Amino acid sequence: MALNPEEVSSVIAQEIDKYEGKLEMESVGTVLQVGDGIARIWGLEDAMMSELVTFPGDVMGMILNLEEDNVGCAIFGDDRQIKEGDTVRRTGKVISVPVGDALVGRVVDPLGRPLDGKGAVVTDNFRPLEGRAPSVVERQPVKEPVQTGLKAIDSMIPIGRGQRELIIGDRQTGKTAIAIDTIINQRNTDVFCIYVAIGQKASTVAQVVEVLRKYGAMDYTIVVNASATSPAPMQFIAPYAGCAIGEEFLHSKRHVVCIYDDLSKHATAYRQLSLLLRRPPGREAFPGDVFYLHSRLLERAAKLNDELGGGSLTALPIIETQAGDVTAYIPTNVISITDGQIFLEGDLFYSGIRPAINVGISVSRVGGNAQTKAMKKVAGSLRLDLAQYRELASFAQFGSDLDKATQRQLTRGERMVELLKQNQYVPMVVEDQVMVLWAGANGHLDDLPVSRVREFEEKFIEFMHKEFPDVGHGIKNEGKLSDEIVSKLEQGVKKFKETFAK
Repeated sequence: MALNPEEVSSVIAQEIDKYEGKLEMESVGTVLQVGDGIARIWGLEDAMMSELVTFPGDVMGMILNLEEDNVGCAIFGDDRQIKEGDTVRRTGKVISVPVGDALVGRVVDPLGRPLDGKGAVVTDNFRPLEGRAPSVVERQPVKEPVQTGLKAIDSMIPIGRGQRELIIGDRQTGKTAIAIDTIINQRNTDVFCIYVAIGQKASTVAQVVEVLRKYGAMDYTIVVNASATSPAPMQFIAPYAGCAIGEEFLHSKRHVVCIYDDLSKHATAYRQLSLLLRRPPGREAFPGDVFYLHSRLLERAAKLNDELGGGSLTALPIIETQAGDVTAYIPTNVISITDGQIFLEGDLFYSGIRPAINVGISVSRVGGNAQTKAMKKVAGSLRLDLAQYRELASFAQFGSDLDKATQRQLTRGERMVELLKQNQYVPMVVEDQVMVLWAGANGHLDDLPVSRVREFEEKFIEFMHKEFPDVGHGIKNEGKLSDEIVSKLEQGVKKFKETFAK
């Protein structure tokens, strides 16, 4: 068959017309060095701080160091799959985490991937890990209480919505127990809870989840877990992930409590990353920006003003001390960022005072603003009684003869200390707390043996619910101790003591 040159040339011309040259640019780099969860990459000159990059085998990383001729990158995953010379690609995205109601009741890792075997987390909402803290104008003062259900805290160290209250103490003194009780106590409220486990044993986290499930608290709780087996980069981003998940509730006019357990291990993970990235070490080998590490996290806790919906994010960071030393570097940093601290003491814990709160050192800088009027009235005399008791108890041990007034104060103090003891996982509603603390503060327990105080408390609450139910309702609805309620309380105590003494 003869070829027609004109026909061939016209077909070629048509094809040339249809051809479009598409130039696709991709920013790639090469791994120079890898190990201990850190990679150094050459060739990503236009990369951003905190940007996500992808390594071969779908391993993700986050850029932490921008240097003259390379970038330092933290790897989220197994760095053994990555080798020198591998190609690294930019994603153009800053690291973010899935957020929203789909996460409620789930256990996830800091990247939002499920760890509870209940299938994928289905949500289209994402928030960047590093959010902007609300400005002064966008906030309102802390004035609504977050009830922990613990008499010692709700009466003397109150926590308000939007506050940052540090829980600090040695290991095994009940720090996590306070956090769990607080979560369980939100059962019938509109508060969501986020528990962030940083560097904890996997078995410990499993126990916490089991306890929350048992008491029905997982229905409104999200657990973010970066356990001790997780690489340091995962432990480093865990609290920011928890905070970003919480901010979704904050900005949708709801209330959330975020617990970071604990920030000592978080600082240690960051120190590891910083030293591997060759950042200059400072005090205790921590990098110079370790204060900013926690301040930019905790400043995101806030109570928004009414124009922005009035949502709140309350932060309860936990710090572990060594031999009760609150003057170490990380504890002093976090104390200076937060609005008060609950200090737990080993000596109190082992002497049977639980929760083992040292009322002298513990403080809430929000004060009575985060309490109902009823609790404020009862707690005023309580703190004074305990302070006087502590002072007198130290003199009384010398065995000198004591006058009647001193003996009376010692008697009252002993019973108040006993009254503030509380078992784990049994948080108490605020109206019950007010009733028993009022009875103690007004001397109605002074003639009881110390060993019967706990029994009195239990049976007195039962009695009041049965015989004087309007007292509890009145305290709950009015939020104050009116003269009518006080007279009914007095009647109730007298009537109950007649039967209890027998």
